[in-house]
Amino acid sequence: MKAEIVAVGTELLMGETQDTNSSWLGTRLPELGLELEWVTIVGDDLGRLTEALDRAWRRSAVIITIGGLGPTLDDMTRDAIAKMLGERMTVSPELKTWLEESFSRRNIRPMPQSNLRQARVIPSSTSILNAMGTAPSWWIERDGKILVTLPGPPRELANMWTTEIAPRLKERIPGQAIVSRTFKTIGLSEAALDELIRHVYDIPGMDLGVYTKPDGIHVRAIAKAPEEAEAVKVLEHAEAEIRAALGEYIWGTGEEVPPEKVGELLRERSYTLAVLESCTGGMLGAAITDVPGSSDYFVGGAIAYSNEVKLMAGVPAEVMDGSGVVSAETAQAMAEAARTTYGTDCGIGVTGVAGPGDSGGIKAGTVFIGVAVPGSSAAEQYSFPSRRPLVRGRAVTAALLQLTRALQQGQGHSP
Repeated sequence: MKAEIVAVGTELLMGETQDTNSSWLGTRLPELGLELEWVTIVGDDLGRLTEALDRAWRRSAVIITIGGLGPTLDDMTRDAIAKMLGERMTVSPELKTWLEESFSRRNIRPMPQSNLRQARVIPSSTSILNAMGTAPSWWIERDGKILVTLPGPPRELANMWTTEIAPRLKERIPGQAIVSRTFKTIGLSEAALDELIRHVYDIPGMDLGVYTKPDGIHVRAIAKAPEEAEAVKVLEHAEAEIRAALGEYIWGTGEEVPPEKVGELLRERSYTLAVLESCTGGMLGAAITDVPGSSDYFVGGAIAYSNEVKLMAGVPAEVMDGSGVVSAETAQAMAEAARTTYGTDCGIGVTGVAGPGDSGGIKAGTVFIGVAVPGSSAAEQYSFPSRRPLVRGRAVTAALLQLTRALQQGQGHSP
């Protein structure tokens, strides 16, 4: 079935906000048997929005709008849908009461009158309450089409999609059951990985996708069959083949992210971790502590930006003088110093040139990451696109995956 996303907001066109919602949804539609063929971004203009929706209605079976459901006059998604379908909007008493109670619980009385715009409905729409905000969604089934509105804030959208919209769509898409799983790998190129799992493509009812992501190469396995039990069986067969082929290269599955995986591995081994980071400027520690309960294994560390602070943290002067501050030797010494200075089992050291310009003859984007675990320490060199935010962000991901790999490969296991 053909699907289309219409993302609404002038801020998306102006570059003030990135349209991450469409890509987030795009990775989830195949699980429902939906083929995303178009993504349209349109500003807060009633005429252009109505035109975009009319075009989507004529060519797609499932249309999903994102944003434009707020209380202000520039939130026009409902208006445009009503105009496109030729239906009249009225205020739903039930939605009005729900909104008033929502504001009352937040001690906002009376509710601003502008929020009544969010209580409007058309005859074809069924309202779906938003558990995380004040913008209900519309579910519309008419003329063999499905149109769904989703709120713009990513947390609200993700919750609405997961709890309400995806289950409803799954019930209405005929003819097949679909289950999927994503396997996240590190240490292989996209081409090398594809070679190793090529035979899995031949499993009946199995679709595979191989994607390059910031945290490694992802393999997405989608199993389709007339019945769910049969689809699950196909997926289990494919998973066994994928795991046999890729083994230790798989660092996680599904929605796992590197900081969570690191935490899981450290907890399993009852290990603690400290960091010394230079070019990442505290971003590594921030990523680690984003995980609830990280105080169980993360001790802390230092932003060792200057050479003086590196010395104070225990990095030998002779290493920095002999090999250079931005070097594999210094990164490894930083990892070992983090472990020694803060009395932990594991340490990470990060040093590099974040850019945008080169420094001391070293190309911007060059980063060295050291990882020390019980019984072993090593450093690796990375070359990232020489844009400062990208360098810093990818260095954090690389550091966490490097530690993940060290722990998974049997390094640092307790005797």
